[in-house]
Amino acid sequence: MANLILHEDPVSGNCYKIRLTAAHVGIPLERRSYDIQKGETRTAAFLDGVNPNGRIPVLQIGDDYLPESGAACLYLADGSPLIPHDRFDRADMLHWMFWEQYNHEPNVATLRFWRAFIGEDRLTDIQRTLIPGKQAAGEAALALMDAHLAQTPFLAAGRFTVADIALYAYTHVAEDGGFVLSRYPAVTAWLARVAEQPGHVPM
Repeated sequence: MANLILHEDPVSGNCYKIRLTAAHVGIPLERRSYDIQKGETRTAAFLDGVNPNGRIPVLQIGDDYLPESGAACLYLADGSPLIPHDRFDRADMLHWMFWEQYNHEPNVATLRFWRAFIGEDRLTDIQRTLIPGKQAAGEAALALMDAHLAQTPFLAAGRFTVADIALYAYTHVAEDGGFVLSRYPAVTAWLARVAEQPGHVPM
């Protein structure tokens, strides 16, 4: 395999997904850090050389650059037990990964960033007006996960997959964004199961 470099901000859950996937499959990553709050992903060097979209994470594979955390996780996990062989189970794993980016991450992760890293007193008026809606949507996402995980130990295929990594990253730090995880006992139990998996590394 080509030399792998993760262009990341270490506090990002999306970047952590890639590190966690790599740890589970035993693939070493070189890490290059950027501080998004200082605009380090908006420089000409980054835009021209890493990602013209100006966002991280980006997994560099030799001379190729792969943006988007889900794509990078799938690349790293390809051929491993983290991706189910069964056609439905694999699609269901992807369903949870797509859902995470559309329903979970925009609410749970955004409130974590606003509250833990920017500070509510430094938010714009528009951002403040969005907080109640994001809080409600994040709680709905956690409730949906809780109902599902009350019936199964892991999100898809009845076992640990990349879907669990994708949802674990921001769920386990959701309280940084003002969510109360004790309200979701099945989620809390699932978080413990994920953290007990061989190869697990902390954020």
